[in-house]
Amino acid sequence: MPEFDSSHVKNIVLLGHAGSGKTTLAECMLFEANIINRRGAVQDKNTVGDYHELEQERGNSIFSKLMHTRWRGYKINIIDTPGYDDFNGEVISALRVADTGVLLLNASMGVEVGSDIIWDYTEKFKTPMILAINKLDHEKADFDKTLLQAKAHFGSGVVAVQYPLETGPGFNSIIDVLKMTMYVFPAGGGKPEKKPIPESEKEKAEQLHKDLVETVAVNDETLMEHYLEKGELDEDEMREGLKKSLIRHDIFPVFCLSAEKDMGSGRLMGFIDNVCPSANEMPPQKTMGGESITCDPNGPACIFVYKTTSEPHVGELSFFKVYSGVVKSGMELVNEENNITEKINQLFIVEGNKRTAVNELVAGDIGATLKLKHTHVNNTLHVKGKNYALNPIEFPAANMTVAIEPLKKGEEDKLSQALHAIREEDPTITIEVSPELKQILLHSQGEMHLAVAKWKIEHVHKVDVKFTKPRIPYRETIRKPSESTYRHKKQSGGAGQFGEVFMRIEPWHEGMPDPKGLTVRSREEHPLEWGGKLVYYNCIVGGAIDTRFLPSILKGVMEKMHEGPLTGSKVRDIRVSVYDGKMHPVDSNDISFKIAGMMAFKQAFQQADPQLLEPIWHLDVFCPDDLTGAVMGDLQTRRAIVEGIDNEGHFRKISAKVPLAEMDGYSSSLRSVTQGRAKFHMHFDEYAPVPFEMQKKLIEDYHKTATAELV
Repeated sequence: MPEFDSSHVKNIVLLGHAGSGKTTLAECMLFEANIINRRGAVQDKNTVGDYHELEQERGNSIFSKLMHTRWRGYKINIIDTPGYDDFNGEVISALRVADTGVLLLNASMGVEVGSDIIWDYTEKFKTPMILAINKLDHEKADFDKTLLQAKAHFGSGVVAVQYPLETGPGFNSIIDVLKMTMYVFPAGGGKPEKKPIPESEKEKAEQLHKDLVETVAVNDETLMEHYLEKGELDEDEMREGLKKSLIRHDIFPVFCLSAEKDMGSGRLMGFIDNVCPSANEMPPQKTMGGESITCDPNGPACIFVYKTTSEPHVGELSFFKVYSGVVKSGMELVNEENNITEKINQLFIVEGNKRTAVNELVAGDIGATLKLKHTHVNNTLHVKGKNYALNPIEFPAANMTVAIEPLKKGEEDKLSQALHAIREEDPTITIEVSPELKQILLHSQGEMHLAVAKWKIEHVHKVDVKFTKPRIPYRETIRKPSESTYRHKKQSGGAGQFGEVFMRIEPWHEGMPDPKGLTVRSREEHPLEWGGKLVYYNCIVGGAIDTRFLPSILKGVMEKMHEGPLTGSKVRDIRVSVYDGKMHPVDSNDISFKIAGMMAFKQAFQQADPQLLEPIWHLDVFCPDDLTGAVMGDLQTRRAIVEGIDNEGHFRKISAKVPLAEMDGYSSSLRSVTQGRAKFHMHFDEYAPVPFEMQKKLIEDYHKTATAELV
């Protein structure tokens, strides 16, 4: 039998802006429950959560960590998450399996941008949320201001359960308006003494208690009736009302903390075990086919993998949540993604980097297993005979791209293996081998994200690499019609080569009429994989060129369009009309007309006012109102065209179109000009003409490089 049943397993995720105290709180919770016998500190590099060498080097969390504690008959699984937006994939995957979120707010800083970003994710998942105002012992702590900001940012459901008697270095007392008692902590923190609320605070405490009761009652008709009848709700009614409101994402109770001094964590854990929902009290999970999976230990075994890590000398560790049934060591489960049966050889509960083997895990619990060879993040595993596929985690698109290459020649295969391993661990990193740019591209969330990837490649996989600026995928087109004739003739003994092509090319746009002055025999429209189209007309009269050679001419044109005459970039949006030519009864063949078509197209293109196009991206920047000017100023240096400024939540949203060529380093630049208080999203929008002087320089640079490669 599992040690804890589904009703006694609570899964929480610690969330918050970097520096809000998540890892320190996790350390408190483990210490209070006697899981550890001394509290570590982030600055001392000895916490259970931030055990990774890179985290200790940088002084902040980078990866999500699974831990657990035991409190009054309940098992509380804790997932500690990073606070920087670069590592939002770790936050999203943790939210996917948590049943309650605890959002820490720094009392000296108020609601920071990282908190707003995280809140957007919790709204998407509709995660039951608790707010904990931490660092109330800081000399600049301001509980009331932080609470008001939380209400403004997160809505009227934010309601105080506690408030501090005083803040700053003298902080040691919390007034709890749910229990209507005061907790006074000893100098070293830990277990508080319960005392009556002072007379000077009774009026304030009673008003806040009334506000809390009314907020709970308003969200439940039955409780509202009881409240109107009695003017109060008893403890059981409050507990059930709070739980229902949390599940519906209606109420967000606020608690007080000094995690560093170990003040308030015990009461928070008490609320988690007593009020917060277990997995079996949450709405059933939905499969991709629309089927419901209830968190029932008596149901068919089903797990969902939300994270994988690779450990030296151990292999891949897969973290999962049990959504149904009981999973046991030695059990065989089917991976719905690939229909491969995986054997669960070992099961673990995890405490940072420490693993403890267990025989089974019940529905609602979170654990880990080793060496699932064919299982990855977002995979559902289930007993044979079922077809469960739980909805996958949707990871955010990349915001930054670099080219990557090994410093030493001959290590390309090692780099490829390293990148594959990193991608397995972190789905927010994507790898692209670009034949067009002749580069390996690494797409990530930002500068810090890239730095972590580089560290892993060099320290774990032992491949020294360098990041370079990715080349820009320019496009080439024309602005006016042009005609050319090209004769290909070659005679060198035996059969020769002969083909002559008369060609007209024109800028193509949707809905344009057929070519003037030409007899159209046939028309072909070819959407190009790199965007735009090639429209190809056969306008040959009198059999000047045999129909069988027309595909060869098209092939020659298409070959040149893969590598345009200006900068070697791909060509788009051209109409080609072949209207005359000559053949030789013996020497004409496919290769002759392919070459003639290619050269005729090249000549005509160079005479048709060629235009270089650059990719334009749509950019949305979200920043506080007082930073709008700084963001706008930076965008102006990047040839951006600002399209609008709107309000979105508590941010100003600046929408702009920016050339991709100007976006190098934007992530770090934005962080610098806004002190990390802004975020951005971008996506491809269109191709637009490159300015004349810039086009001239790009063409010159291309031809210099091409000439140098020939020497």
